[in-house]
Amino acid sequence: MYLLLNENDLCVYYDFDKNPGIKAKGRFVSERFAYLEDEATIKKLVQFSNGSQTNVTFSLPQMHCSSCIFLLENLHRINPGVIKSQTNFQRKEVFIIFDPHQISLRKVVELLAFIGYEPNISLKDTVSKRTSTFNRQRIYKIGVAGFCFANIMMLSFPEYFSSGNIEQNGLKETFTWLNLGLSLPVLFYSASGFFVSAWKGLRQQFLNIDAPIALAIVVTYARSYYEIITGTGAGYLDSGTGIVFFMLIGRWFQDKTYDSFSFDRDYLSYFPLGVSIIKDGIEKNIPVTQLQKGNRIIIRNEEMIPADAILLSGNANVDYSFVSGENTPVQKQPGQLIYAGGKQIGSVIELEVAGEASQSYITQLWNNDVFHNKKNGEKSFIHPWSRYFTLALFAVAATTLVFWLINDTSKILPAVSSVLIVACPCSLLLSATFTYGNMLRLFGKNKLYLKNASVMESLAKIDTIVFDKTGTITQNQTSLVSYEGTPLTDKELVAVRNVARQSSHPLSKIIAVWLQTGDDKIIPVDQFNEYTGKGLQAIVNGIDVKMGSASFMHQFNPGFASYDTGSHVHVMMNNVHMGRFNVSNQYRPGVEQLVDELKNKGLVLSVLSGDNDAERDNLKKIFGAAADLNFNQTPQQKLDFIEALQKDKKNVLMLGDGLNDAGALMQSNVGIAVSDNTAQFSPACDAILAGENVQLLEKFIAFAKSGKTIVTASFILSILYNIAGLSFAVQGILSPMVAAILMPASSISIVLLVTALSSISARAKGL
Repeated sequence: MYLLLNENDLCVYYDFDKNPGIKAKGRFVSERFAYLEDEATIKKLVQFSNGSQTNVTFSLPQMHCSSCIFLLENLHRINPGVIKSQTNFQRKEVFIIFDPHQISLRKVVELLAFIGYEPNISLKDTVSKRTSTFNRQRIYKIGVAGFCFANIMMLSFPEYFSSGNIEQNGLKETFTWLNLGLSLPVLFYSASGFFVSAWKGLRQQFLNIDAPIALAIVVTYARSYYEIITGTGAGYLDSGTGIVFFMLIGRWFQDKTYDSFSFDRDYLSYFPLGVSIIKDGIEKNIPVTQLQKGNRIIIRNEEMIPADAILLSGNANVDYSFVSGENTPVQKQPGQLIYAGGKQIGSVIELEVAGEASQSYITQLWNNDVFHNKKNGEKSFIHPWSRYFTLALFAVAATTLVFWLINDTSKILPAVSSVLIVACPCSLLLSATFTYGNMLRLFGKNKLYLKNASVMESLAKIDTIVFDKTGTITQNQTSLVSYEGTPLTDKELVAVRNVARQSSHPLSKIIAVWLQTGDDKIIPVDQFNEYTGKGLQAIVNGIDVKMGSASFMHQFNPGFASYDTGSHVHVMMNNVHMGRFNVSNQYRPGVEQLVDELKNKGLVLSVLSGDNDAERDNLKKIFGAAADLNFNQTPQQKLDFIEALQKDKKNVLMLGDGLNDAGALMQSNVGIAVSDNTAQFSPACDAILAGENVQLLEKFIAFAKSGKTIVTASFILSILYNIAGLSFAVQGILSPMVAAILMPASSISIVLLVTALSSISARAKGL
């Protein structure tokens, strides 16, 4: 790595951080990326290619510091075939432009892998491109509206300060016509989204919140244009452009909070793109999409099995936790079927494909209709309010019309139009967008990333919570180990540790690590034998050591009897049973306190686990003796359990972490994926929660409930502003200056109010 950087004058890489970047792997299987020479695969991965340059974006979960950014953005100095490389640190992505005549896509990926940033390429990358959530049109509309609003306000100052009596001839007319010209881009471009949304709602016979906003914009501009053209006034174009500008800012702020997270995933997101096959005695790499029944494939340590296959050779130790939730890897014998989605842990294995990747067991998780239904589609409580508000507005306008029709017909136009202008429900929309936008930001600050504001409203209605066990309330890659039985001497402990370290079985590894001391000497192990799925046997320092299951112990000591239900490793010394090591899950800190808090709030709690019931007693201590605990649950059973609760009119929150939870997460009213790496993994879900903050769940729910209260308070303030404005409007004496002051003042004060209240509420809830 140093030689590579030194050759290209990039040693400043080491100056950015004390621990810059990551270790360069420097070598890999030469044919590992051969599938990237397949034209069909290349076309599906690249975003643009015109013969002289090719654009491609890769996901790099390893990117974590300024050194990473420096190195990745200087790829052109390492290989001149790379024209440009630009990182997106928030998304953990790198965008690369390269010359295909000088360097191929395969060589680009090999270069990234060589310097330690192997791209995370999955099968889904060839099926659908990730669509960017960045909306340039929205930014342009905000920019146009802001520019026009500021200039119209500036050109209106002479009108305000002179009370409409500008002495310089022609100056007033010039300013008003300039305002009219500046207002046109705002009306026909920036405000177009409100008109489209209102029209769609009306076509579906639904009066959404954009309808009265669109009406207020039309009335404001129509009256303003009438006054300017007829020479009877300066209009209200400052207020009209202000309405549009503040609305666009509010919606952009809300969407910006969560646009960097991927919530919708399926099994294709987790499958490898390439796989090694053996054909005619030669190993080569092909795209997973080209796998066929009968192909012989090679799977190495930590690689996922892409299709249901039969084990031909090797020591298969398959981790199914991603699919079934079972925490303990399963050992397989040659001739046995291994399902897709399992991950090999240990040495290389050879398999024969029993079916295409698209026909594997794991794809059944996505055959359920629940994955094709839209969630959180119900309308916000804001929308009924907007209908009532609109009806009340029309009632006031109609009353004003009747009153002046009887008393003074000359006041009809100014009074009725003023009512429609000043009573615009923009403040109501601002209340919701800025409240939820700031709350989404505060949720994100505490590492709960919600998909949208409607998820927040659904979270506030939750009355039932269902927990997955493995990886959700327990910690990944962490186990508790204890020993019970005849105390072992130091010599015997050394013997057990050295026998356990010979095996690749997860339980053996856990015990070997647990028995480590500051001075671990490697002792020669003689006559070592491993009986797959049963146990180990070896001689260390003259001691005959046997480790394994109860049934394995029974083979050597028929008098030994034990009925194990969990993860236990028995130890026998010279055919004498000494005791057993108990391996159990490590629960996340604060889980017991969280359960107590949720139960005190009256929430109903359940546990669904794909694992065995070895943790039943521990879970009863946490959730109570009468807790609803369910073990050995398949993905379909989890989904059915959630559906049954919903049929009983329950609003269900599901917390899970693996593919086996995806159906339940989608079926639930709110599905939260718990992950220890939010940038890298999450099944299909409504929210992503960092595992370290699971204990804050009760606070999150309480904070979500405060959202409606905050919106209600700001709505009341909005109503007070409307009452003040209507008191002038119904009399037909609402001047442009009053409108220009009142409407921005109401918008700004509401934004400040909801921001302050939501921040105060978060602190009060302990967030």
